[in-house]
Amino acid sequence: MRKANILFLVGLCLGALVALVLEVAEPARHVVTALGPTPIAAAGAESPTDSVPSDTPSPTSSGKTTPGRSSSTPGAAKAGKTGTQAQALAALVPRGHVSAVIYDRTKGTTVLSVNADRAYTSASLVKLMIAVSALENGTPAGVVKEMLARSDDTTASTLWVANGETEIVESAVQRMGLTETRPPASPGRWGDTEITANDITKIYQYLFTKAPTGERTIILAALHGATEFGADGFRQYFGLPDALGPGKFGVKQGWSCCRPTRMLHTSGVVGTGGRFIVTVLTEQPQSVGYNTASAQITSVVKNLLPLLKQ
Repeated sequence: MRKANILFLVGLCLGALVALVLEVAEPARHVVTALGPTPIAAAGAESPTDSVPSDTPSPTSSGKTTPGRSSSTPGAAKAGKTGTQAQALAALVPRGHVSAVIYDRTKGTTVLSVNADRAYTSASLVKLMIAVSALENGTPAGVVKEMLARSDDTTASTLWVANGETEIVESAVQRMGLTETRPPASPGRWGDTEITANDITKIYQYLFTKAPTGERTIILAALHGATEFGADGFRQYFGLPDALGPGKFGVKQGWSCCRPTRMLHTSGVVGTGGRFIVTVLTEQPQSVGYNTASAQITSVVKNLLPLLKQ
């Protein structure tokens, strides 16, 4: 009996000791949990320490951050800003996808890169590649300007066939250093060319830095002369034109539906001498109409306007 009592007392002591250890350890466990994802910095333009001068936008910036990782390096601060900007832009296209790149030609820096390597079908943005190929092969300047300014599909189809169809894209990939662009699987469907915001930005960089002066002058004149309505009657002043106002842009727009989704893209040059190259790509489900999609991509560009006033 005495032996049983001793064992009982020992058991009580051990139980109390275990309870005390658990009580002390519990706050420490919550502290570790509270140190999970690093708070994201406020959105804004890159500071000089975050910028890396380059002739091309960064091909790896996707707007994603790694939860739970913290660092005091400038790169981590940049990732935080990009993450916040990505969230802000995504909220403006709640049922779809959005990618954006802003490149400052004066400073040689990428001001913004959000989901820049996500693939989209090009719609009419491929006409930039068609224009370069057509001019090199002697197509009259007026024909190319008409195709670009009014986004004329009939002219684009004629020039696409005349200049080698998918060879146009393959040639652009080589000469412009495009790393994420693919020709359409069906050669006759030029609007299905696969592009990214990174690579569209590189096309504009090519125009400014490597294209012959004559070609550059013709293409940029066409972009600055973009009409409010395309050749098919679609209003193409969504995005950059509506956000910036008359006379403050040179643009190439893109729109298409429905294989199986709706694409709406705005791209072009902004500022004195075309200082900023801006590319915004969006993809929406068919159930989001063109009017809503147009308003949303315009809201995205308006959100980015502070970055164009540096």
